[in-house]
Amino acid sequence: MLAYIKGTLEMKFDNYVVIDVGGLGYKVFMSETAMDSLGNIGDIVKVYTHYHVREDDISIYGFLTNEELKMFELLIGVSGVGAKSAITILSNITPSSFALAVITNDTSKLVKIPGIGAKSAARIILELKDKMKTFEAIEKQDNSKVKDAVIENDNIQEAISALQVLGYNRKEIEKAFEKMDKTNMSLEDMIRKGLSVLAK
Repeated sequence: MLAYIKGTLEMKFDNYVVIDVGGLGYKVFMSETAMDSLGNIGDIVKVYTHYHVREDDISIYGFLTNEELKMFELLIGVSGVGAKSAITILSNITPSSFALAVITNDTSKLVKIPGIGAKSAARIILELKDKMKTFEAIEKQDNSKVKDAVIENDNIQEAISALQVLGYNRKEIEKAFEKMDKTNMSLEDMIRKGLSVLAK
C-alpha cells in the first residue's frame, strides 16, 4: 500500500519515529540501527515501508534500504517470527551478515541476537533455505539460464545463494556480478557489494 514515506522527521522515540507529510504525522516503527542513521529532527527523510495489518493492529514499519525491507518481509514469513522480532533482528545484524549466516548454517551468529534461541535460529535458516530452493525451481521452470562464466569459484556461488536468500532472483544477481570486480573480495564483501549494485 505504501512504498515509502518522505517528509520531515518530527519526533524520535525508543522504537519509532514520527514523519510529517503534508500535515499528517506517520508513526513508523524502525530498528535502532536505522533510527540512529535516519537523521536529525527537522531533516527531510525518506523511509521504505511495510504496511503491517493484523486483526488487532495496523502498523507501519520503516527501513533505510530496500535490502532491510526485503529481509524484514522474509523474516515475518518464518513461522514464529513476528514483526517486533524481525525489527530486533535488523537492529543486531546487517542483511549481508544475515544472508551469510543462513547459507553457511551459522546459528551461532543468530543466537547472539536478543530473543533468538537455538531453535528459532535453526528454524529461520531452514525455512529461508527452503524458500530459496523454491525460487530456484521456479526460475528453472522459466528457463532462466545460468551463466557459468559468472560462477568462477565457490565463493561466488555462495554469494549468489546469499543474495537469493534476500529475495533477489538469480538472473538479476548474475547481471550484477558481471559488473563487479571480484578480485580478492571476501564472501561477505561480495554479498555487500552485490547488494549495493542490485539496489541501483
